[in-house]
Amino acid sequence: MRVLSKSAFISLTALACATAFGAQANEQLQQLSSDPKNWVMPTGDYANTRYSELDQINKDNVKDLQVKWTFSTGVLRGHEGGPLVVGDVMYINTPFPNIVYALDLNNDGRILWKYEPKQDPNVIPIMCCDTVNRGVSYAPAEGDHPALILQYQADTTLVALNAETGEEVWKVKNGEQIDGSLAESGTSAPMVFKDKVLVGISGGEFGVRGHVTAYNLNDGSLAWRAYSTGPDSETLMDPEKTTHLGKPVGPDSGVNTWEGEQWKTGGGTTWGWYAYDPELNLIYYGTGNPSTWNPVQRPGDNRWSMTIFARDADTGMAKWVYQMTPHDEWDYDGVNENILVDDMEINGEPRDVLVHFDRNGFAYTLDRATGELLVAKKYDPKVNWATEVVMDPNSDQYGRPQVVAEYSTHQNGEDTNTTGICPAALGTKDQQPAAYSPKTGLFYVPTNHVCMDYEPYRVSYTAGQPYVGATVSMYPAPDSHGGMGNFIAWDAAKGEIVWSIPEQFSVWSGALATAGDVVFYGTLEGYIKAVDTEGNELYKFKTPSGIIGNINTFEHNGKQYIAVLSGVGGWAGIGLAGGLLQAEGAEAWQAAVAGENAPTDQQQAISTAGLGAVGGYAALADYTTLGGQLTVFGLPD
Repeated sequence: MRVLSKSAFISLTALACATAFGAQANEQLQQLSSDPKNWVMPTGDYANTRYSELDQINKDNVKDLQVKWTFSTGVLRGHEGGPLVVGDVMYINTPFPNIVYALDLNNDGRILWKYEPKQDPNVIPIMCCDTVNRGVSYAPAEGDHPALILQYQADTTLVALNAETGEEVWKVKNGEQIDGSLAESGTSAPMVFKDKVLVGISGGEFGVRGHVTAYNLNDGSLAWRAYSTGPDSETLMDPEKTTHLGKPVGPDSGVNTWEGEQWKTGGGTTWGWYAYDPELNLIYYGTGNPSTWNPVQRPGDNRWSMTIFARDADTGMAKWVYQMTPHDEWDYDGVNENILVDDMEINGEPRDVLVHFDRNGFAYTLDRATGELLVAKKYDPKVNWATEVVMDPNSDQYGRPQVVAEYSTHQNGEDTNTTGICPAALGTKDQQPAAYSPKTGLFYVPTNHVCMDYEPYRVSYTAGQPYVGATVSMYPAPDSHGGMGNFIAWDAAKGEIVWSIPEQFSVWSGALATAGDVVFYGTLEGYIKAVDTEGNELYKFKTPSGIIGNINTFEHNGKQYIAVLSGVGGWAGIGLAGGLLQAEGAEAWQAAVAGENAPTDQQQAISTAGLGAVGGYAALADYTTLGGQLTVFGLPD
């Protein structure tokens, strides 16, 4: 391990000690995040806005951007994270094997230290949608612990590293096993809040039961754990005080909408993003699909999969929940980011809200204190599986999507191929986070414009083995521009698209909005693009590989920079990343996941591999290839 000398970390230490020694970690972190020179949280701030006050790079000069320096991560899989910047140091991590680098911004990214964990390679095949990781988190020094870099590894180990040296301070096993035998995995970026750090769990396609867990920053000890399904004592729900759309959830709500003990293998995993409101002391996150993908096998609403949770940060107790897709039939995980905005005017009244762009194609605006549903509208006009979400509080359908029978995979039944469902399983938007600009009041959203055919089949549960139960094919939304993505501006108060930019492939990067009236996003072909707040393209540059990472910005020595990781992969790029574009790789995937239900036709085996993404995104191989590179842009000197 290469260790940095103390002098190189003077700026970092000064930042960490700038506030009172006894101040709570989240207060120090908020102070650091309020300085736009830094990018100290994966999504920029607790509200997940991905907005920066920096304006040196603006709509007039962004066309002059140049590559200032680059860094190869040494790993050729999907890079879904983004860099952190704290003072003079940048921190990045990679897909499996989850290498962490500290880079010296005073020396064009010289490696200050490198941490490479040793993990069981048996974890690789149980990661459903590439060996991705969404980034590290930073915790300022406090009490007995130094400043920390927190990484959640593929094998579910949460490790705290000394931010100055890269040495392990503590580590803890979040899953039951770290050898892949129970198919639990870790892909999400941790969230630091107060004196704790929060992580989730991945593995819904293997019947892993979802949970979020808070650990104490000081020593990694368990603070609390809350499951997505199960009895109240495990979901941390009060049957009288926890509400769903304003009404008490009642006793054991995480059990009584499941058949028998299906809740024990019911999924609802928690691999997305987390938000925190310090004033309300509430943490927000979403849960994923119920297991299996065959809805006929699991009657009921399958609570609390597909749900937004608001939990007390100190105890984990749920204050309110909202289930967006009861009895999911399409794999519309609800894990996407929740963006917190104050004083949004809705129906003439200012509201402190939570905005969520769900995989199911509906964008939701809720009162984040109470969970009251304020807006629920489609953010892609091609969404057809449901007609609307009922907004009348007096209706017994209040808050529920109205499913179209033609596109109901449950009503059509097992071994029946339901065609033309929009969106596809990867949603109108997957985890790739949107941005919000307080200057315009608009959200800038990377989206998928993809539809699917979906055929459920009966499957049995075996711990550690795939528990999918559906064959899926994906393709561009018909009768449209022919591409598979759009980058849109969204008015969350009205529930309306303001403008839309068509893209050939899904927009799978995280967006960035700045005070310079510029919005950045990346494309699967590898372009980083800059547009103005009206959607006019101002700049583009093709990086060495497809971009599924999140674009960040920072200032160093008086100059603003833009940084992004490129490295195609993730669900959309799994054909390239997982070697599934050729018959041998695709047939091996089918044998492992579909078993006796695997297609016998070779071409169909390829097109439906990767949970349907391989065929849909096959043309991506004509535009990019595997990579792993950080690119840093700036204006001319």
